[in-house]
Amino acid sequence: MPPFTVLAVFGLLASLLSGCTPDGEVAGSSSGAAKEPKLVRVVCTTGMVADLVEHVGAAHIEVLALMGEGVDPHLYKPSTGDIARLDGADIVFFSGLHLEGKMGDIFESMRKHKPMIAVTDTIAHDKLLESSGGQHDPHVWFDVALWSSTLAGVADALAMQDPPHAADYRAAAERYAGELHALDDECRKSMARLPENRRVLVTAHDAFHYFGRAYGVEVRAIQGISTESEAGVREINELVGFLVQRKIKAVFVESTVNPRNVEALVEGCAARGHKLVVGGELFSDAMGRPGTPEGTYPGMVRHNVETIFRALD
Repeated sequence: MPPFTVLAVFGLLASLLSGCTPDGEVAGSSSGAAKEPKLVRVVCTTGMVADLVEHVGAAHIEVLALMGEGVDPHLYKPSTGDIARLDGADIVFFSGLHLEGKMGDIFESMRKHKPMIAVTDTIAHDKLLESSGGQHDPHVWFDVALWSSTLAGVADALAMQDPPHAADYRAAAERYAGELHALDDECRKSMARLPENRRVLVTAHDAFHYFGRAYGVEVRAIQGISTESEAGVREINELVGFLVQRKIKAVFVESTVNPRNVEALVEGCAARGHKLVVGGELFSDAMGRPGTPEGTYPGMVRHNVETIFRALD
């Protein structure tokens, strides 16, 4: 055997014994096998939508929410960076029912190139409430059972985008639906502890009618469904008269709405000899700060229920 052939054989044997290929890679491996599995890139509009999607997607997706704490989706105008993030996503989830009103044209234009999923599209119309403008009230997340009914649609959309993990998505959706069922029951029991004549929720804008229907609470508000509409002096005076007549103890500000109109109610009631207080801040169109209990959907709901109960009890 020629000398160079013997050297080649010894080199091959040494490579096999060391468990490495001549290029230094582990035997039996490939550069592709060492890579992390590709995650589905998901962009969501609100924190409430991101909460649904994260629970369903678990380890197979990466989620970015465009709107953080204190952001009003009714008034939100996407930045150039937001457009780039939407463009770079594999799939986009938004709430729908015109909640993200100023983004509608963007959703329609991008629908030609990628899945754009309105999570509320799977809710039967007869379960939706109508607003004064002839459109449906978009604040469906305040009825926990109704909001959880969107989970199956989220799982189906992710399964179509990523078929190998379809079973994981559907199993995760079922698990989270069970958690939200328990949360819904918790809300119902908490509100039932309040005497019926005290179950009156007055807030800055008309976001809580689903909450009222689900948990037996009468709901009044200063502004309409969208915060784009401004309340006039007449509306404030009428609500002051209602509060005085019903001897309501407390009203509530919202994390995404200027409190000036709620403060006007307190001043108006004081002028008529009725003591009204601000019972606390509620999360309506956005969740709380990330890393806090209120920065999750269940934590946001529990905060609202506990704040309402304490102030009206």
